[in-house]
Amino acid sequence: MSRVITNKIGEILRKQGITQKQLSVDTGITESAISRYIKGERVPREENLMKIAKALGITTDELLDGDIDRDLEFAKSLIERNASKMSKEEKMEIIKLLIDTGGNDEIKK
Repeated sequence: MSRVITNKIGEILRKQGITQKQLSVDTGITESAISRYIKGERVPREENLMKIAKALGITTDELLDGDIDRDLEFAKSLIERNASKMSKEEKMEIIKLLIDTGGNDEIKK
C-alpha cells in the first residue's frame, strides 16, 4: 500500500481544518473507509480518490504529488483489485504504459 497517498490525505485534512466525518459527508464515502485511508490500512479506489480530491478542492495529481514511485504503487493496487475484470487489451495497455514510463530503473526490471 502507498502510505504516502494516505498520509497526504490526512495532511490536507489537517491543513484545511476538515474532519474525517465532514469528508465522509462531502464524498459519500463511509467514515470508516476514510479512517482506513488515513491510517494507511487501505488505498482509495480511483473513484474514491477523485471524490476526495474534489471535496478537498485539489486535483488527484496533487494527492499523488507527481511521484512516479508513488503513482506506480497506487496503479499496482488498482490493478490488483481490478485485474479479473480487465480485458487482455486493457492489461496490455497498462503494461505498455509502465514500460514507456522510462527514467525509472524499477519499471525496466
